[in-house]
Amino acid sequence: MDIRGIATFQVIVRTGSFQQAAKDLKYAQSTVTKQIQNLEDDLGVKLLERGKSIRLTHAGEVFIKKADQLIRDFYDLQQTMTDLNDGEKGTVNIGIMEPTASYRIPMLIKEFAALYPNVEINIKIHNSHMFNQMVSDGTVDFAICATPESGLGTNFEPLFVEEIVLLLPKVHPLSKKKRVYLSDLQNEQILLTNATCPFRRKLETSLHEKGATPYRKIEIGNMAALKYYVQVQYGLAAVPMITVTPPPEGTVLKRIENLDGGLITGLLIKKDTELLSAAARKLASYLRQELSMLAAQGTTASAGNA
Repeated sequence: MDIRGIATFQVIVRTGSFQQAAKDLKYAQSTVTKQIQNLEDDLGVKLLERGKSIRLTHAGEVFIKKADQLIRDFYDLQQTMTDLNDGEKGTVNIGIMEPTASYRIPMLIKEFAALYPNVEINIKIHNSHMFNQMVSDGTVDFAICATPESGLGTNFEPLFVEEIVLLLPKVHPLSKKKRVYLSDLQNEQILLTNATCPFRRKLETSLHEKGATPYRKIEIGNMAALKYYVQVQYGLAAVPMITVTPPPEGTVLKRIENLDGGLITGLLIKKDTELLSAAARKLASYLRQELSMLAAQGTTASAGNA
């Protein structure tokens, strides 16, 4: 059953004649006649009584009621498929690690949603280890996270570096030092997030490599909570600078001079991006562009050395 034949049937019923329908549709009258014959053959019923004027048969009356909805549904479906293909509609599941999820992404998601209001975005917040598996098995379309330990059919594209600084109480002796090194943290009480956190892994590796052991380890488990424990003088914490700018009252920030760089954060995505929806590819491209600008603009301020 040809959808064009159904549309032609609608026009014939509306105009009351084959001739006028042909004019409206810019078809030859023979084309209109053939389309209706084919439609009646496909359905196995007669839809129109021909004569000086046309008249709907009982089957035609039933069919025209259904045809109107059928045509609407068809064009709705056609538009939906076009929107999906163009990335104008669809559902995208993305993974984002902290602190990016809370500090960098919200406004970008809002701006993207304003551009593409028919794209539904779902956000999952986990660690990089989990995202490597989730991107691989399709639980999320892509992730913004730290460098994964291994690739599972995925590509990792660095986008920016999350700077790490030392947050400590103003009353702590190290707050008076002009320069702070990892070795200065020896025997200090250091507040840490959970064991899978890439910021913790980077810090602990650096502490061991630069002779800052032993130190007292206190696991808080939630990155957002660390600054509040420092504020009450429960310990020191190496944290992403963006999470403590400005620093909480009663605390200061110090750059750790020999902590090599910050934590590389980037886009983790399937190697075969054609497996993703157009909407997912469009969102990934948008976030890639916007987050990459962080490195170019140098948006993260430097920690004070005083």
